[in-house]
Amino acid sequence: MPDAGDGRREAGAPRRRGAVLEEAILRAAAEVLRESGVAGLTMDEVARRAGTNKNAIYRRWTDRVALGVAAYRRLAAAETTVPDTGSLRGDALELLRGANSTWSSPYGEILRGLIAAAGGTPGLLAELRDPEAGGGAYESAWTEVLGRAVTRGEATPGALHPRVASAPVALLRNEYMTRGVPAVQDAVLVEIVDEVFLPLVHGRGAGGGVA
Repeated sequence: MPDAGDGRREAGAPRRRGAVLEEAILRAAAEVLRESGVAGLTMDEVARRAGTNKNAIYRRWTDRVALGVAAYRRLAAAETTVPDTGSLRGDALELLRGANSTWSSPYGEILRGLIAAAGGTPGLLAELRDPEAGGGAYESAWTEVLGRAVTRGEATPGALHPRVASAPVALLRNEYMTRGVPAVQDAVLVEIVDEVFLPLVHGRGAGGGVA
């Protein structure tokens, strides 16, 4: 009897189930997103590349947008590297510059396409934007550089707050969404770090709070 979870596997190939099959599906979806964007992401094409059938995909993701969000999270995590310049300011600037470069690239087009496609589904938007939902690769990186700053004595443990970590990314995203620019000028990135992020971090150390 054919494997319902992998009906297209080659004859004699081992049956894939669980995490192994899910990995193959996500890898195939990420390939389609990179090559064809959100418009080209179809369950048929992902099934063909993953060597499975659409039923196996639908058991895990309700539609192509949900699959696309999961695949994009993998892409974002792979593209995000955590700098270690030796200072919080240096790390912050490197992170913002990396995010700016990525969001103004084809990966940014994918993200904007997914946000538009998921517009009526708050849960999917949360996965794309909320670090607690696993979609915030950049926010996780900010938490790491903040942790290093605490270890070096540049910040107090009070600065390790999710809203502090997410503030620079939210401000950068706002530049794209409200100004419609293809890329944010470096002077704006410096301003976000020097005029907002670092004072916010130091304010937490002085006993300030974040609502």
